[in-house]
Amino acid sequence: MTGAVLAALWSHWRRHPLQLVTLLVGLALATGLWSAVQAINAEARASYARAEAQMGGGSFAELHGQGREIPLETYVALRRSGWLVSPVLEGPLRHGGRVFTVMGVDFLTHPPLPAIAESGAEIAPLDALGAPGRVFARPGDAAHLAGLDAMPPLIESDAVPPGLLLTDIGAAERLLNRGGEISRLVVLPGQPLNRPPLEEIAPELQLVEPEAQADAARLTDSFHLNLTAFGFLSFAVGLFIVHGTVGLALEQRRGMVRTLRALGAPLSTITRLVAAELLALALVGGLAGLVLGYLLAGLLLPDVSATLRGLYGAPVDGRLSLRPGWVLSGLAMAVVGTLAASGASLGRLARMPLLAGAGSRAWSLRPRGWQAMAAGGMALIAVGISAVLLFDGLTAGFVFLGGLLMGGALLLPPALALILRLAAARARGPVAQWVWADMRAQLPGISLALMALLLALAANIGVGTMVSSFRLTFVGWLDQRLVSEVYVTARDDAQGAEVAEWLQTRADAVLPIRSTEIRYEGAPLFVYGIVDHPTYSENWPLLDAVPGVWARVAGGDGLLINEQLARREGLGPGDAITLAPDWQMQVVGVYSDYGNPTGQAITSLDRLLAQAEAVPNQQFGVRIAPDQATALVQELRATFDLPPRGVVQQAGVKAQSLAIFDNTFVVTGALNVLTLGVAGFAILTSLLTLWTQRLPQIAPVWALGLTRARLARLELIRSAALAAMTAVLALPLGLVLAWALLAVINVEAFGWRLPMHLFPLDWLRLFALAILAALVAAALPARKLNRLPPAQMLRVFANER
Repeated sequence: MTGAVLAALWSHWRRHPLQLVTLLVGLALATGLWSAVQAINAEARASYARAEAQMGGGSFAELHGQGREIPLETYVALRRSGWLVSPVLEGPLRHGGRVFTVMGVDFLTHPPLPAIAESGAEIAPLDALGAPGRVFARPGDAAHLAGLDAMPPLIESDAVPPGLLLTDIGAAERLLNRGGEISRLVVLPGQPLNRPPLEEIAPELQLVEPEAQADAARLTDSFHLNLTAFGFLSFAVGLFIVHGTVGLALEQRRGMVRTLRALGAPLSTITRLVAAELLALALVGGLAGLVLGYLLAGLLLPDVSATLRGLYGAPVDGRLSLRPGWVLSGLAMAVVGTLAASGASLGRLARMPLLAGAGSRAWSLRPRGWQAMAAGGMALIAVGISAVLLFDGLTAGFVFLGGLLMGGALLLPPALALILRLAAARARGPVAQWVWADMRAQLPGISLALMALLLALAANIGVGTMVSSFRLTFVGWLDQRLVSEVYVTARDDAQGAEVAEWLQTRADAVLPIRSTEIRYEGAPLFVYGIVDHPTYSENWPLLDAVPGVWARVAGGDGLLINEQLARREGLGPGDAITLAPDWQMQVVGVYSDYGNPTGQAITSLDRLLAQAEAVPNQQFGVRIAPDQATALVQELRATFDLPPRGVVQQAGVKAQSLAIFDNTFVVTGALNVLTLGVAGFAILTSLLTLWTQRLPQIAPVWALGLTRARLARLELIRSAALAAMTAVLALPLGLVLAWALLAVINVEAFGWRLPMHLFPLDWLRLFALAILAALVAAALPARKLNRLPPAQMLRVFANER
């Protein structure tokens, strides 16, 4: 009996191969988009963990200076008193448009580094410890640094994280020009019990336990959470396709089920076999989705890696590996998603009366509880609003977004039902009244597809508004910040002094770009020193400031801080900030600093040089008449033999910055397009589901005189009208989503808030695309209707309905 039932059930797919393809495609799309995001996240987190393991990060407690580098004398005092510590010097090294992190360690005292042990390089100890030392780097990084002056011999090693240069601390001092400085001290295991307390020897140092050290995985949690949210949204939209296809298949099998039961097959057995069949199809579609997800992740991972390195300095490879975690996650989501999408249909099958025939009205067209859906939608929105009002953090922000999107989706069918009822009440003429009534009859069956379209449109509007607002603000911010006509980067401090002196008589102004990195509250803080010049007071974008802010900065008693530092530490104009034990200043202003994940501060150059030692003097902004900039650039390169990237004009810097910006949002843009495409496919499957069920409603109208061609045109108009109404309702939802991304998520994730701009032309293009997708989806049912034989229309009247 079981074999006969299975053969009968499978015969349905042989007669309807398009449905089988639709079901498998829906599962593959849903699983593929989810798996792609999970593969990207898994690869990034594996890179973080690998970098931590290779560098021994997070395994030992550390000592940090409160606001500045640790003097060599403090290290010596700790060692002499019995503290077992190992020095580490870190700093940025810029070359060829890229920034590398130099990490110098004491190879004699530092715990073993897997990055060196796994390199396979055989180096004599004296070669690594003595001048000029050795530098371990990834092959690609080593090739980029080849030929750099003062660079010790490079040892290529795949075990070193990308963007990191590992060397002896002595070589690091020479590369960074920071002799006698220590960034942090690693506290070694096995400390003597009789060592004096830290407060007696170095009270200015702060002990940071391993679990308190911020690693790349925690810094990038917001980015990965954002990607996961997009992946889940795409997965949910894909499941609407599965729901529609399963509903159609079970509806068309009702006659088969009645016959099987009449032949003696128990309903419970039929239900279990249908569930097993769906699980088998879920595994097949899930495997296809994994292949699709792997290919999609491979295409997007290089852009994700560039984004994470640019925004956070996170060490992420651009290579993709097949990891069991995301593979099993994809298959599990395919199975669970299929059960969730088909659960209601299976439940109705399990309760189907024995005499329920194939001619009964389609299950999907039974009246729905619009009021219950509206109440559920309002409840979800209320939960989301409560989360963001009562709690802080990214999790609360994403709960708000989830409640907003899911609640809005549940409110869509009741809202459309109300609109259609009002339109039907004002319709004139029998055809118009029938069209509106028929749309109301279709609404329950197509509501899931329209909800998918609503989510896709709202996500496109919200994310598009956020990205476009960010870009518009970013361009204006660049125009304010990058006002110098030429930017120069010398090879070292000596050449920097020569370039500055040479420019004094050839430029209107030479603005040094000098900074030092210190530690503030356990995080890096870059302090810049500027000269007193109108360029800053006339162009620098300030969010909040005290009166006479620029005079205070020029006088050396005022400090400007970026928005990220202000929000993270709760600082504002008038507050005092201690950068070092002997360096306290008053905050006189807060400035916008988009795209920077770290804290930054600005004071006068004289004050910076008085407080910090060995501040690099290699970068300059040059003010000159724009028509003279090109000639100056050529003369600079010829006189000092500077590389192409060592002298750039303002337009080049802006173009590079905008290219980096656009590259940052490639992934979200791709997911937006894919989600909208999946929503269009969901509409197609829903219309195909309704096609055979609607013949009893269409045949009487055809018999009354409406031609098949006119009915086909009405099908297209009906689909376009529902898509247009959905698009209009998606607009406010998308704008609220954009506000949440800009005012809640962005602030929690990056530390800055962006102004919200509106882009009506983008909305019109999106609306047109949504209507086009609906027309394309309705084209196949309309074509079928136009070619439907009259005999099949007449057969409806002989049916038991």
